[in-house]
Amino acid sequence: MKTSEPPVIVSQNFTQSVETVWNAITEVSQMRQWFFDTIPDFKAEVGFQTQFNVKAPSRDFMHLWEITEVIPQQKIVFNWKYENYVGDSFVTFQLLPQNGETQLTLTTKVIEDFSDEIPEFKRESCVAGWNYFIKQQLFEFLNNL
Repeated sequence: MKTSEPPVIVSQNFTQSVETVWNAITEVSQMRQWFFDTIPDFKAEVGFQTQFNVKAPSRDFMHLWEITEVIPQQKIVFNWKYENYVGDSFVTFQLLPQNGETQLTLTTKVIEDFSDEIPEFKRESCVAGWNYFIKQQLFEFLNNL
């Protein structure tokens, strides 16, 4: 992913309330069920930092997250990068109530280019990954509550 590319944006409507969706994206016990099961801890607080490894077939990706903005039940912004790899981004989860339901819009904005040589860092991989997490994993998780 490159700074010259438009942000990746994935939107999904959920029949659940904003509170329910907010809890799913900010409570570590719920995040482990649909997002990454290796997240050691998480707090929806500005300045909170965590790191965890995700193993791919050919390499490890040590995720480095720092929360940079929180508006409870509306918006949370992560600074998202990887240890030992160039590249930096911000990932924003924004929630909008809609007649008792919720629209989630996720935006990934790159602020430092990621390497083209790593397939997982290509734009199409990011788009596919976020569609998987939001439209499939989170959707199924919330529908099974």
